[in-house]
Amino acid sequence: MLDVLILNTAVADFRGHEFAFVSDLTGPGGVARCSLEDMPSYTQKQYRSWIDQGRANAGGSGNSAPLMAKAGIHTGVAANLGKGEYGGLDAQGRFFFDELAQRGIDMSPSRVHPSLPTGTAFIYEADQSERAGIAYFPNANDDFNFDDFRQTIVTQRPKVVYYMYSGLSQRGDANEGRDLAEFMGWCRRQGALTIVDSHTLAGDPQSLIDRGGTVEQYNLLRPVLAEADLFFTSYDEARLIHNTLARPRRWEESTVGENIGHFLEFVRDRFWQEAGRTRLFGVTVKDGAYHLEMGPDGSCRGPRKTESMFQGGRVVDLTGAGDSFRAGLISYTATYSDEFRKGTLPFDEAIQMGNLFAGLYVTAPLGDRYRHIVSFDRMLDIVRRGREFGSFENLLQMLRE
Repeated sequence: MLDVLILNTAVADFRGHEFAFVSDLTGPGGVARCSLEDMPSYTQKQYRSWIDQGRANAGGSGNSAPLMAKAGIHTGVAANLGKGEYGGLDAQGRFFFDELAQRGIDMSPSRVHPSLPTGTAFIYEADQSERAGIAYFPNANDDFNFDDFRQTIVTQRPKVVYYMYSGLSQRGDANEGRDLAEFMGWCRRQGALTIVDSHTLAGDPQSLIDRGGTVEQYNLLRPVLAEADLFFTSYDEARLIHNTLARPRRWEESTVGENIGHFLEFVRDRFWQEAGRTRLFGVTVKDGAYHLEMGPDGSCRGPRKTESMFQGGRVVDLTGAGDSFRAGLISYTATYSDEFRKGTLPFDEAIQMGNLFAGLYVTAPLGDRYRHIVSFDRMLDIVRRGREFGSFENLLQMLRE
């Protein structure tokens, strides 16, 4: 039995200064979704060389699954990997599989795609003070078939099913997002809690927000938000989602808290028509997260903010910050899934676990992003003891003890 099953988005991330072409495709913090035909003609030998040099990371579910597994959460990944000459997989797929398997993640639900290569991303950092741009080639992720993985859910009975990401898979997003929504509803009927993530889909989010722009792919969330038990997004995404699903508004005329409150209230009024189950939606910000909860009796609480107790460390890289936050939140929710359903979960504590995971992830070295994560029980003890650790350095020392 799994605690968490993560679906889709297996990707090998390659980071380097030679990937300057990324800046032509997307602005800082953005992601350009590219086609297989436009993928750079690097050889499998070159990919293997970069991997051996330590210049690759397991992205997508690789941002979250190893964190949960290291904390002792029984985690599996169901994704498509490309076929090739490295033990049956291509260089990217072999790296992704081995990177996760050696960290205790159950990779048996994943499948080998007979014709499409493993998803690949190129990350170009022109300035380390800002979030890097990403050129993403979904490849085998584009052919994600929900029916291939239903049996895994029936037999493994995960407590939480986590789909990554809405908007990045042609087949996963088919039928205007209704296929994903139907699958999430089916997973809930099998006894799983569900969370769906949406990656930043704008090439230059801030510029688009300033112009009151919309992103067509966020329309895929219309059926999904009505089904998901949990949903957390970034502040930039929240504004773009609102611009797309409702109408553009002048965000600069209100505070961050007011804007987020407006977004979460819009989501509640539009998508929370079904009572009788607990739901938790939120928006992450640099110093914590705003969240809105609905209990099984239909009562709502929030929006309100839980400020992170775990700030102050030197940030190494913000890529994957949202994924690591969700890793902590999901770990907590899977551990206390019965309490979540009853509506008795201490939501502030769940959010702080997400804050702790994110704080530890973004301050870890690029070559060892999971360094600071310890057992869930140890991290929960830190959360429950509050701010007594003092400085961030003292926090790391306490985790090592």
